[in-house]
Amino acid sequence: MRRPGSPFVSPAPSSTRPGWRRALDRVMGSGRPRDRAVASEAERRQQVDRIRQPLRSDYRIAFLSLKGGVGKTTVTVGLGSVFASLRRDDVIAVDANPDFGTLGERVPRQTMSTVRDLLAARPTIRSYADIREHTSQSSSRLEVVAGERDPAASEAFTEQDYRAVIDTLRAHYNLILTDCGTGIMHSAMEGVLSLAHALVLVSSPAVDGAKSAAATLDWLGLHGYAHLVERTVVVISAHRPGAASIDMDELTRHFLARCRAVVVIPFDDHLAEGSVVDLDRLRPRTRAAFMDLAAMMADDFPDAEGRHASAPQSTPQRHRAY
Repeated sequence: MRRPGSPFVSPAPSSTRPGWRRALDRVMGSGRPRDRAVASEAERRQQVDRIRQPLRSDYRIAFLSLKGGVGKTTVTVGLGSVFASLRRDDVIAVDANPDFGTLGERVPRQTMSTVRDLLAARPTIRSYADIREHTSQSSSRLEVVAGERDPAASEAFTEQDYRAVIDTLRAHYNLILTDCGTGIMHSAMEGVLSLAHALVLVSSPAVDGAKSAAATLDWLGLHGYAHLVERTVVVISAHRPGAASIDMDELTRHFLARCRAVVVIPFDDHLAEGSVVDLDRLRPRTRAAFMDLAAMMADDFPDAEGRHASAPQSTPQRHRAY
């Protein structure tokens, strides 16, 4: 968490920070062949350094998909967990799904408070501790503000509500992740897109999922958000085992022509449970994919020269094969 009067948060270098190797082993897994150890060690250190890039202020990532059931919430928690486990600043994910989102069910529930309760308490919030009363935290340190689950108490989550939530959180969290609904026309979405620095667009490795993702990019480009398309990382989430029903190389080339990067999250039995996400229970290749995603997102963090003030400088990239 940023201390008052200290807007610059700089994680300690991995070579001097106690416990960094233990944290990395927890994320990346262990048991690699001995002949790969030396080569992969330098690569892992470089990747962790990318993930730990300092932030001068808050950075906001929105997670989108037009089609439900493709793993958007899972990807939100997976990426947030990697960031939270390796960075020194605080990371939070917000459920902005107007249709009873499940983000709050993917971490151990420590409070029954929801985003609506956080809004109601906003006039009395003065410190991080006040916000913490409304969040649940996973073992990775990722905090979550749950969405409203009671139909009787549910009200429309508006653009003004979302802006108020972000205004409250940004004083205490460097990374703010927003798990959106499956639509892009509801009121809160205008606020989400207006405030986002980058997008993660989640698709399934199937024709209908790819078409929905492509349609989302088209809509963004036509409605004044072309700058976000350039900062979008497409995540292809394999939510069931077996070979994909679409040519993955062709799908990747299609999205790389428009977006910054493409990452494939392989099927994982633990993620398929649809319950609390625990990094320790992921397969090594799944953890590695989330590490790649975190490093790619961190590559877009604004630097001292104000990288966000100009066009994205990174070239489209695909994650390495697993």
